[in-house]
Amino acid sequence: MSETVKVKIEEGVGFVTLNRPEKINSLSTDLAIALKKTLLELDKSSDVKVLILSGEGKSFCAGGDLQTINSFTKSSQITEYLQEVIDLTRVILNMDKYVISAVHGYAAGAGYSLALASDFIVADHTAKFGLNFVNIGVIPDLGLMKLLSTRVPLPIAKEWIVSGKILEAQEAKNWGIINRVVEGELLQEARNFAQVILNGPPLSNKYVKKMMNHSVQLPWDAFLDQELMTQANLIASEDLQEGLKAFLEKRAPEFKGS
Repeated sequence: MSETVKVKIEEGVGFVTLNRPEKINSLSTDLAIALKKTLLELDKSSDVKVLILSGEGKSFCAGGDLQTINSFTKSSQITEYLQEVIDLTRVILNMDKYVISAVHGYAAGAGYSLALASDFIVADHTAKFGLNFVNIGVIPDLGLMKLLSTRVPLPIAKEWIVSGKILEAQEAKNWGIINRVVEGELLQEARNFAQVILNGPPLSNKYVKKMMNHSVQLPWDAFLDQELMTQANLIASEDLQEGLKAFLEKRAPEFKGS
């Protein structure tokens, strides 16, 4: 595994840490490639049920690596770099497993996008979410405009982007952008959040993520058809039988994902 990404697996949780603290975990080409590879591998791993994404050092992620960008001499290099970093959003959105971003310090620019692409965000009370694209004359990338506008009203999202808005953690929580603001140990709080997913049914959790992430793109008839087929498969699963049995026996279910 690349030194730019650290991985630890404990009791079903894959801890993935961006590891360029000297560069505030900004997304170099190497980091983007390593992170994409790591996420895809853990999504296939039977030892991992949920992932927690965090950053080493003082902040979660400062966004794109400007030193990398400034080193390019050809437009093709810029395109190749952008493809690598934008793929991170595509990978997170299409993964079967849930991703929790544990944010401390700054989640700025593309780092903000990474957090928004995740399924859940748990943030330290000192965390800040920065839309600093306007300051360097570019548009938000890694899908940020679409990700943000699904969470807050469109005029608000536009205002934040054109003004380079920096949101404090509690303000982001008030807008429904993040799930939890914590004052304790951030990774432990994210681990506690992950436990809810670990206790749940893996099959239905997987389908909930996929269907909700793509619901905006589907017309109602297509969505309901997909819902019908998915629910029929789940009703025929062993997990449903376990869930019903556990309910009648007044105990917690032990789902197997089959």
